[in-house]
Amino acid sequence: MNDRITISIVTHNSRHIFDVLDNLKNELGIESKYDIHIFDNASEQNYIERLKSYSSFISLHLSEENSGFGHGHNQVLKQVDTKFGVIFNPDVLITKAVLDKLVQRLETEEELAAVCPKVLNTDGTTQYLVRQKLDVFDYMLRFVPFQFVKKMFDKRLSYYECRDLPEDKTTYIKMGSGCLMLVDVNKFKEIGGFDERFFMYFEDNDLCMSFGKAGYKILYTPFETVIHLYEKGAHKNKKLFKIFLQSMVKFFNKWGWRFF
Repeated sequence: MNDRITISIVTHNSRHIFDVLDNLKNELGIESKYDIHIFDNASEQNYIERLKSYSSFISLHLSEENSGFGHGHNQVLKQVDTKFGVIFNPDVLITKAVLDKLVQRLETEEELAAVCPKVLNTDGTTQYLVRQKLDVFDYMLRFVPFQFVKKMFDKRLSYYECRDLPEDKTTYIKMGSGCLMLVDVNKFKEIGGFDERFFMYFEDNDLCMSFGKAGYKILYTPFETVIHLYEKGAHKNKKLFKIFLQSMVKFFNKWGWRFF
C-alpha cells in the first residue's frame, strides 16, 4: 500500500474528457501524488489517438468492448496498490485544493468508506444528487416533462433530492453520486467493487448501499465543490432511458422494491 492516490476515469467517446484532462493537467501538473488512469470502453479510433496524446500525464487502458461504467472502474481500482481512489466522471472539473481536502476528510475516520463533495452546475447552482432513500415513484417523477406535476410533488421531491442537507457542516449520507467520489480502496475491494450487472445508472447507489451493508459510512461535504457538466442523457435518449429502466429493475430486485 503506497501513499499515492488513484484517479479512475472511464470513457466512451466522452465529449468533455479533453477539457477535463486539460483542467487536471493545469491543476495537478505533471508531477503530483495523483495517478490518472483512463479506462476506455471501445471508443472510436480517432478519439483514442487523441487520448494517447496525453500519455505523459495518464495511464491509458484500452478495452475492445464496452462493458460499462462499473466494469471500467473495477479494472482500475482492483489492480492498484494505493490507499485511496477517486471515482471520477469524464465530465467533472475539480481543483487540486478540493482533491487534497477530500483526501484529508477520508483520512480522519476509520469507518469512512467514501467522501462525496457538493456537485454544482456550470452556473453555480446545486445538482441535488445525494439520496437517503430510493423508490420507484420518486425516480419516475423526475422524468415527467410537465412542471405542474413536479410542482404538485415539490415537497416530496425536495425530500427525495436531500435539498435540506446543511450547508454549514458535513453529513453522513446513505448514497452519494458516482460523478465524483473518493473511496478507500481496500474497503472498495472488500465489498467487491462495483456490481458489473449495472452497465450504467444505479451503480453508484448500489456501491453505496454495499458500503452501508458492510458497516461503513459515507460522508457528504458541502465545503468542497466540483462542477459536473451534466447532460441528463437518459432524459433525452430512448436507448439510454431503456438502460436506465433495466438498471432500476436490477437495483430494486437486489435491494427490495419500494414503490412510494
